[in-house]
Amino acid sequence: MNVTATLSPDQIARACADAMWAEDDASSGLGMEIVDVRAGQATLSMTVQPHMVNGQRIAHGGFIFLLADSTFAFACNSRNERAVAAQCQITFIRPGKLGDRLIATAREISRSGRSGIYDIRVTANDVVIAEFRGHSRTIPGTWLPQAGTDTKQK
Repeated sequence: MNVTATLSPDQIARACADAMWAEDDASSGLGMEIVDVRAGQATLSMTVQPHMVNGQRIAHGGFIFLLADSTFAFACNSRNERAVAAQCQITFIRPGKLGDRLIATAREISRSGRSGIYDIRVTANDVVIAEFRGHSRTIPGTWLPQAGTDTKQK
């Protein structure tokens, strides 16, 4: 049964996010939350906890990257095609601080064939702290059942 035939693109995106989230121990383990997911878009949040600050007593850049990368993943997997990162780049603009609720918002810039480009903005208190660009590549498989297809990666 092709369950996606009766769903809108945004409903497909949410269903894919739910399927991904069930398998995503990294994002949930860091306290991330899905704020919103739509076709080609995603917003996740994460609060900077004590184990996430570095010797400067600011949010370690790796945790900011992780939030942006997870948000990128939910955006590029929102169309029921499995996708992985091919390349990512981040620019840190301002520091995140202990206790900050970071919000990462991804939007699809380009999608052609197996490749996609996504921009992710990370903010704290409505101030931009990082800009991330991710390039995705689709791989075999889907998140939701489709007639005659296997949902698992091959």
